[in-house]
Amino acid sequence: MKSAQFALPLRLLHWLMAPALLAMLLIGVGLTTTVSSWHTTLLTLHKPLGLGLLALSIVRLALRLIYGAPARRPDAMPVMIHLAASASHVLMYACMLAMPVIGWSMLSAGGFPLPQLFGLALPAMGVPSLAHYVFLRSLHTYVGELFYLAACGHILAAATHALVLRDGVFDAIALRWKD
Repeated sequence: MKSAQFALPLRLLHWLMAPALLAMLLIGVGLTTTVSSWHTTLLTLHKPLGLGLLALSIVRLALRLIYGAPARRPDAMPVMIHLAASASHVLMYACMLAMPVIGWSMLSAGGFPLPQLFGLALPAMGVPSLAHYVFLRSLHTYVGELFYLAACGHILAAATHALVLRDGVFDAIALRWKD
């Protein structure tokens, strides 16, 4: 029988990554809306945070594949709601993985300096190309907007389950002192 909760490592990563992902999305919005001196500061935060989140996302996906997910609850919930929840999780993972890879590719295509990871320079993903840079810049924006909408929907669904329905769904990802 499946557990009613995600494995503890997955729950810990979820709650570690959630504020970092929200910060990353907000920093991205700030990058596209400011030409002030904050732009450089935001960019300096954005690149390494994106790489860190990419690494954590890979670990998280591997753990999800190893541990799986808890049994869906409640059983009385309509099938379409279960499908929507599954689809939203796939979308969230896809965005968590795609956003930093697109950003890395975009920097490479633009010929910009790449951030370092643990003191090692990242390799370029292709040769500089203005056409590729423009495409990847737009793609980064669109996937970011999709990710933002998915995150808002995820937070709204979590709040609904935790505060309104109180059906135990939120408990699957919650951290409790007894953990």
